[in-house]
Amino acid sequence: MKPTHELLYHFLISVNIIFIHFNDTSARKYPSSPLLPGQFREAPKFYNSPKCPPILNLSNKLDNQDDTNNNLECSDEAVHVVMTLDAAYIRGSMAAILSVLQHSSCPQNIIFHFVESASSASASFLRATISHSFPYLNFQIYQFDDSTIAGLISTSIRSALDCPLNYARSYLANILPPCVKRVIYLDSDVILVDEIAKLAHTPLGEDHVLAAPEYCNANFTTYFTPTFWSNPSLSLTFVDRKACYFNTGVMVIDLERWRRGDYTTKIEEWMELQKRMRIYELGSLPPFLLVFAGKIAPVDLRWNQHGLGGDNFRGLCRELHAGPVSLLHWSGKGKPWVRLDANRPCPLDALWAPYDLLKPPFFIDS
Repeated sequence: MKPTHELLYHFLISVNIIFIHFNDTSARKYPSSPLLPGQFREAPKFYNSPKCPPILNLSNKLDNQDDTNNNLECSDEAVHVVMTLDAAYIRGSMAAILSVLQHSSCPQNIIFHFVESASSASASFLRATISHSFPYLNFQIYQFDDSTIAGLISTSIRSALDCPLNYARSYLANILPPCVKRVIYLDSDVILVDEIAKLAHTPLGEDHVLAAPEYCNANFTTYFTPTFWSNPSLSLTFVDRKACYFNTGVMVIDLERWRRGDYTTKIEEWMELQKRMRIYELGSLPPFLLVFAGKIAPVDLRWNQHGLGGDNFRGLCRELHAGPVSLLHWSGKGKPWVRLDANRPCPLDALWAPYDLLKPPFFIDS
């Protein structure tokens, strides 16, 4: 007989597939024209439980203020979540935000810090979209100057990885206000099904800068080129470090320690070397591994069930890893909203669909 959690998982898959079917998947072929803020439904408002610690009750749109000590964005009682925003992934971002709020017992204590490209022509659209669907959300939008990183980016095996905004996570300590001490960084293709405060309170020990789920069974050597491993001065980088792969789409980061250690500069130094001698093939991940692998605080694997986007070359469907699930991550080539629209979803895409805020065709506001 199958374990109870496995039976429940298959039941949820079946229910969600039925949900998608009766919402007429053939009608879910959304127009290819640019999205508008009004095309997303307004999410319900979620309230704190009585046990939540009190924090300042300020405006939901955190404008830059000189007196940051009285600003909600500086609250140590809040859970600070950082995500990048762009028009191509906004649908995933909206679903991720909804999932975080829906599964939190203190949703009003969550502050979102969104980073967008300073050169983006969709800045007003992104802000209006967030405000329209989450009118009570505590958030701030920061701009990331693409020129900061443009000269350091090397081409990778997937062109999508070369977007400058993918590298913004290396500059969070510079982008966010100095008063923000600890953040959770999330990619736009995730869904949480657990209390995010549990992840936020991950112990970092006395000196760790970040925490993330580690995958020590992965072949770590494949993340770097033969040029790297054949050079003694480079391959010795991981000596005396139990270096394991970790996915940078879900991280808990101590920004105070990051600033003190000047880790942005350390990452940039590896990127400069990459430009000269090609030591890795992927985008923003390898510099993080070079600086932090073997030096991070562990997080239970349930907090990053990654790879659900499928095979990077063919987009083949994947199943969940064994064990409990707190966060689902559609890293990889395939995104659930794209596959659902094309009427070619993977089974696990049914778990993403209930968080999709994009209005179906002929939607009528009640």
